[in-house]
Amino acid sequence: MPRDRLPPAIVGSLLCAAELMPRRFASSSPHPPVRLAVLSDIHSNLEALERAFRAIDAADVDAVYCLGDVVGYNADPAACVDLVRERCEAVVLGNHDAAVAGTADVSRLPPDGQEAARHNRAQLSDAQRDYLADRPLLHTDANCTFVHATPDAPTAWTRLTAYPAAQDQFAHFDTDVCFVGHTHSPAVMADTLGVFQVQTGHRYLINVGSVGQPRDGTPKLSFGLFDTEDVAYENVRLDYDVAAAARKIRNDAQLPNRLADRLENGT
Repeated sequence: MPRDRLPPAIVGSLLCAAELMPRRFASSSPHPPVRLAVLSDIHSNLEALERAFRAIDAADVDAVYCLGDVVGYNADPAACVDLVRERCEAVVLGNHDAAVAGTADVSRLPPDGQEAARHNRAQLSDAQRDYLADRPLLHTDANCTFVHATPDAPTAWTRLTAYPAAQDQFAHFDTDVCFVGHTHSPAVMADTLGVFQVQTGHRYLINVGSVGQPRDGTPKLSFGLFDTEDVAYENVRLDYDVAAAARKIRNDAQLPNRLADRLENGT
């Protein structure tokens, strides 16, 4: 099989979904080791976001980071913006955030995304839209890089599905780990082919999946927990009240019913 594309079975094998052997993280970062929670692609799904934060609170993390796309697709943009703003150490800009805030062309989104972006924009205050517009494209902290899509060209909104394209990204960040979202499918890739477990001596590109619209065949929300001291990464998958989130979409005439179907199917 050609190595330039990762089939779902291999992508699934790359997930680090359990706690790993404790190791010291090789780092020259001035930041102290911390236990991080990393969220992405919330997409105005309040039910999923609140469930994720309950789990994060139980995990006793030191800081929460958001990889963008706080808004889009679902019915509760204002509440999600406020909650992310309150709880997250840093938030980077996603393509749906830019479209809803008015700093990017809505037509660059898929048709359902365009309808949801217009809906979400009307639901937000000027201050909330300004908050989204002011988000940076990239953030670094604790020897980690945080970006919505790719570190090489953040505003190109590239989806990393091909192996060579993902490997090329390692030249564009200096930290040991780069966290990304955008594809809504969790995965872990090392800088060396055949390394499937996070450990010292390698660098990693980690996709934490989507809180608010998973697309890997399960409706369970997804986010990441990472310990920079023990070098432990866990991809967290949780049930939440999908029916309530889907019902809000179907009850809103400005949102396509197809978006509710996607939540229920995890596609």
